[in-house]
Amino acid sequence: MPEFFPAWVVITHFLNLALMVMLFRSGIEVLSAFPKLYWHDDCPPGRQWLRLSKKNFGADSRKPWSSLDEEESWSPVIALPGRKNLGLGRHWHFMTIEFWILTGVVYVATMFVTGYWQYIVPTHWSIIPDSLKAVGTYLQFELPAKIPGEPFEPAQKLSYFVVIFILAPLQILTGAAMSPSVLARFPRYGKLFGGKQGARSLHFLIMCAFAAFTVVHVFMVIIHGLPQEFAAIVLGNPHGDRRLATGIGLAGLLAIVIFHVVITWFSLRYRRRTQRLLGRIVNPFERAISRAGTSRQRYSRKETSPYFRVNGYPPPSKDYEQMAANGFRGYHLAVGGLVAEPMSFSLPELRELGEQRQITKHNCIQGWTAIAEWAGIPLSDIMQKVKPHPEAKHVVFYGMDDKGLTEGEGRYGFYYASIPIYLARHPQSLLALEMNGAPLPIEHGAPLRLRLETQLGFKMIKWIQGIEFVTDVKDIGMGMGGWREDQQFYANAAGI
Repeated sequence: MPEFFPAWVVITHFLNLALMVMLFRSGIEVLSAFPKLYWHDDCPPGRQWLRLSKKNFGADSRKPWSSLDEEESWSPVIALPGRKNLGLGRHWHFMTIEFWILTGVVYVATMFVTGYWQYIVPTHWSIIPDSLKAVGTYLQFELPAKIPGEPFEPAQKLSYFVVIFILAPLQILTGAAMSPSVLARFPRYGKLFGGKQGARSLHFLIMCAFAAFTVVHVFMVIIHGLPQEFAAIVLGNPHGDRRLATGIGLAGLLAIVIFHVVITWFSLRYRRRTQRLLGRIVNPFERAISRAGTSRQRYSRKETSPYFRVNGYPPPSKDYEQMAANGFRGYHLAVGGLVAEPMSFSLPELRELGEQRQITKHNCIQGWTAIAEWAGIPLSDIMQKVKPHPEAKHVVFYGMDDKGLTEGEGRYGFYYASIPIYLARHPQSLLALEMNGAPLPIEHGAPLRLRLETQLGFKMIKWIQGIEFVTDVKDIGMGMGGWREDQQFYANAAGI
């Protein structure tokens, strides 16, 4: 018979608490970028089942709006780090997930190795009526009896089993179902949850269930006797020194609070340093996901979304407005850098290279999705024309939109994005000229935009004016690999 409260349970219990708080707060920061939840991947404005914002935009609004206008700035008290820092929130979330899963794997493995599983895993269906009786006993302001020879009463045992073996795996699975690389590579996987938005909604509800469990769990610790429970949880011995256990327990909780205050302050004060430090852990994982996924999306025309959100405003320059008024007849795409044959293409010349059509799902980093048909030229065809040198490792795309004019908020410079050259060779990596059977609309990037169906939308640059093949991106912009990475501290890899 294993010990009721062995040391490994004490340690993993504390680690799980600390990591779960980080996941809650960073998850709230991610949610703040698009505080609306849907069950359908079309995400029609005004049709969400939950809106955690006073902002409400309509599909028929007279005033143009961007999905960035839907973003909220939530307090650092609840969000990590708060104040519209989606990039850093994602860094904290994905870093924490790695350690949370590792802690869970160690816990479950040790549970079965030591035989502790018998205290957690029910072996008979009678646990359900016994748990209901235990809940009834609590409602009568009495404490139910523990299962003979075990540390928990039936309701506790059943709830621990549900949390460990149902909610936690579902949270991991729904998280994976929000990755554009996973969804592009395995389209049927997302359908298990009703699409990305279904997975996103379930992910949120499971987070709420974890939060409710934590509140009830803390309440139960209090009513069972705080000093005794602290002795069991902290010292692994319910008969241990209760004053010592209470002191250590409260000190541990205070340490978690102080840790969160410090990392929140550090993240907001030193955002670039936070991006780099967390990136050392998160970026290799994100790159692996991006590299492994090749899009296999094949949606039908009837699945295209009736409304496709716009992210960002078109270039406000007079040159662009005049070009658009003339149907982009004077437009030329310059392609150069580390290539054997630098070239410049007009729109008719691009169309002469051939045409590829694909109906795919767009995944914005904010969280919304939409399905559309795109037509254009595969990037691989452009590469065959210009013949990149072997030392070219990245492809950089330059846009016409000056974000200092279209977004502001202290940010500046023309938009650009870079991708590893292997992504350019993917079969659905496309320079799009059309959307849903019509010329590309101005708000969606006319005359030319990028489509990368395994990546998040911020990589799919609009209003492209030039392409450059380079060895490294450190000398471009601020050296982080893209405008969002430079200015908003996003990760350069965009597969999750």
